[in-house]
Amino acid sequence: MLVLRIRRLLAAVVALATSSLLLVAAPAAAGPVTRGWPVLFPPVFNLPNGFQPEGIAIAGTTAYFGSRLDGDIYAASLITGKGRVISQGPGTSSVGLKVDRHRRLFVSGGAAGNARVVDARSGDVLASYQFADGVSPSTPSFVNDVVLTGRTAWFTDSQRPVLYGLPLGRHGRLPRAEGFITLQLTGDYVHGEGFNLNGITETPDGKALLVVQSSTGFLFRVEPRTGATTRVDVGGARLVNGDGLLLLGRTLYVVQNRLNVVAVVKLNRRGTEGTVQRALTSPKFDVPTTVAAFGPWLYLPNARFTTPATPDTTYTVTRIRR
Repeated sequence: MLVLRIRRLLAAVVALATSSLLLVAAPAAAGPVTRGWPVLFPPVFNLPNGFQPEGIAIAGTTAYFGSRLDGDIYAASLITGKGRVISQGPGTSSVGLKVDRHRRLFVSGGAAGNARVVDARSGDVLASYQFADGVSPSTPSFVNDVVLTGRTAWFTDSQRPVLYGLPLGRHGRLPRAEGFITLQLTGDYVHGEGFNLNGITETPDGKALLVVQSSTGFLFRVEPRTGATTRVDVGGARLVNGDGLLLLGRTLYVVQNRLNVVAVVKLNRRGTEGTVQRALTSPKFDVPTTVAAFGPWLYLPNARFTTPATPDTTYTVTRIRR
């Protein structure tokens, strides 16, 4: 297994070198330097000051991040830690995001109640979807996270008991602006005060969805055809402050943001039961929110919710072993 991981890392470096050093047009300055050599795959790297990161998605050796401040999308090389803004935001948040095989970023719009699809190569907005009137105080919305299944991009709303779906056509064709699904949730899920639905992913068998409710710490299995929910039995554990979810095989990684830990949950194939096996943490964590994987590592942006946000506030990405 170790040899395979090393081969994958070497292959990534070779691929980078043969594709014009896929550093997303980063500045010429090198990454961190030790004894005259740049540090490859730095365990911590910087995002722009004042960026206020939330979501992360990884394609190849490039990581993409969304800004809660103005919706900018930043791309960074995992090899050097260097990068740049590739897409200017709309002035509202970009929170959860995922990237597909066409290098399109599906971006959750937070309190604006919307989502958009961005070309990760050009930064162009390919489509926009207004799911809800996010600015209405009587019916607030917060489109939070997204998962890409075989035929649909599903988004959570932390202020409403619904999921939004973008049905994808042949070759990933995007629906029209009004062609989205609003899936009402029923069953075990109870919408409450505070922040509700947050992270989302698929079940290991790919037949249903998993969502975490931040306020209660409950994990739910959602039937995507009906919206029926069933609480996942995780042995009585509560995944409080649950944020981003990442499923690798039958292992579910749950970021518990303000607790500065990542819970590791082993699930059955249907995603109806699981066991919390351990918790991952790092002294470099500062309220991590979402998570993506590359090789044997997990990468998490530090949102620093407990730190006053100013134009000079520093933000980092932390790498840990999974």
